[in-house]
Amino acid sequence: VSCLGIGSWTTFGSQVPEKVSEEILTLAYDSGVNFFDTSENLASGKAEASLGNIIKKKGWRRSSFIVSTKLYWGGQAETERGLSRKHIIEGLRGCLQRLQLQYV
Repeated sequence: VSCLGIGSWTTFGSQVPEKVSEEILTLAYDSGVNFFDTSENLASGKAEASLGNIIKKKGWRRSSFIVSTKLYWGGQAETERGLSRKHIIEGLRGCLQRLQLQYV
């Protein structure tokens, strides 16, 4: 794991175009950063989707980077947030789908 990571909190999915996010991620990856962090609630899931699109487009080997995500604030319904077993399972499935990955 690299000493530094890239978080998608204020950039990916909402505040900058995906092209700029891709440039940031590419520069980081090419400079040795291999840890990327996101969350299910960042830009209502768009941050995860943007990160997933970029990773897929770049074609990086899955074993060459680490992705972490966070669950808790999911959706509007009581069963779509929190740390219940139901939300952890369903929230993680949603994260994996948006990220287009098999695991985090």
